[in-house]
Amino acid sequence: MTGRIGLSTPDLGATEEEFLIRAFRSGWPGPSGPETDRFEVEVAARVGVGHAAAVSSGTAALHLSLLAQGIGAGDLVVVPTLTFAATANAVVYTGARPVFVDADPATGNLDVDLVAELLLAPPRPGSRIAAVLAVDINGACADYDRLLPVCRAAGVPLVEDAAQALGSTYRGRAAGSFGRIGTFSFSWNKIITTSSGGMVVSDDAALIARCRHLATQAREPVPHYEHRDVGYNYRLTNLQGALGRAQLRRLDGLVERRRTLRERYAKLFATVPGTRILGDGESGSNCWLTSLVVDPEVAGWNAEELGAHLRERDIETRPMWKPMHRQPVFAHCPARVTGAADRLFATSVSLPSGSALGEEQISRVLDVVDEFLQRR
Repeated sequence: MTGRIGLSTPDLGATEEEFLIRAFRSGWPGPSGPETDRFEVEVAARVGVGHAAAVSSGTAALHLSLLAQGIGAGDLVVVPTLTFAATANAVVYTGARPVFVDADPATGNLDVDLVAELLLAPPRPGSRIAAVLAVDINGACADYDRLLPVCRAAGVPLVEDAAQALGSTYRGRAAGSFGRIGTFSFSWNKIITTSSGGMVVSDDAALIARCRHLATQAREPVPHYEHRDVGYNYRLTNLQGALGRAQLRRLDGLVERRRTLRERYAKLFATVPGTRILGDGESGSNCWLTSLVVDPEVAGWNAEELGAHLRERDIETRPMWKPMHRQPVFAHCPARVTGAADRLFATSVSLPSGSALGEEQISRVLDVVDEFLQRR
């Protein structure tokens, strides 16, 4: 068997083709348009919020979610250190500064105890914690039962980075609906894709209206071009909106395939000492990625050895995110860490998790993993 197996490749088919051709033939490729408008309504309904605005990327969604709340120079924003750089970059775009907080070692999500310590500490002169930005790692929601009361008690708004979590739930409630504002990504490797794209969602109509205004170059509603704010070209095209609508119709099936694959990984590693699936037991996760955590002293091998074995056979893997407080660009930023994210980065490997994987490809991955385990 040949051909590279990717970590999370797009899952596209006849439904997507149908929607794209219809949008193409409408003569309205973009920017924005009726397909994008409908996509917004449908995502809002799926998440269970009142309003949504489609934008060009998940990063743009994060940037707008902060700008719309007036966050800027001199402000501090709590950011998980275990995340993709876009989460922290969006904070810097506003002129604010990220404060990195470590991970819960069991789930990889934000350590709520550390957030509480940070929010309850005396404010630093000349700065304020303006928001807490939570990330739903690998599709598993943060511990919102504990995190939301901490934020409310401190009077600090919560922004939910649900880039990886569309289709996930927490206590029966949809990911993206917990913060004052939530954000999604529809980049090429996410659970659904619009090639590149994102969404801001909220029950606060004024917040979403502000995001939409800033995303469309902040043009005032007059016949000529009038601008009172600096705006951005963050619009999602009509063709992308059509692709998103098609993908959204298939979301439940895409999630189910990823969950089934995770169950197969869990079964394979169940009897392997020193291994665990990160966040295993998070029943509401969409299982966007399945990451294996390895204790090398118990297992007798480490995560990088397994990852290298798979990569040598043209199967993509990667570690968890390198913590933001370890990134040279953010080395000057404050951080409250316990070492949990560092350990997850050093001891984890993310395995192919995409819904587009066929049975032959899945069997190939499992066989190669089993080959590795047998050799040890």
